[in-house]
Amino acid sequence: MPPNNLFAALPAAGPDEVIETLLARGGVRIERIVSTGQASPPGFWYDQDEDEFVVLLAGAATLRFEDGRELALRPGDFVDIPAHCRHRVEVTQAEPATIWLAVFFR
Repeated sequence: MPPNNLFAALPAAGPDEVIETLLARGGVRIERIVSTGQASPPGFWYDQDEDEFVVLLAGAATLRFEDGRELALRPGDFVDIPAHCRHRVEVTQAEPATIWLAVFFR
């Protein structure tokens, strides 16, 4: 099986983030998310049934949690977000693209 690269074949900037499932197996899903300036819509909160471990690989982003916490993320930063911990993406860096690796699990 040949290796793949998380920084290869990045999608062109568009109006939406690009989410690509890299692996889904046994209650675990791993996604590469490429953001180019997108943010969560006003009033929208993620409220997921799964736990999420997310690593920021490139770019920059700010996450906000319903309890008021804000986390400014730079490459290498990671966050463990428990299921049903309401959060949103406040801002992502457009250039260079913001690349996330998200691992969802139960």
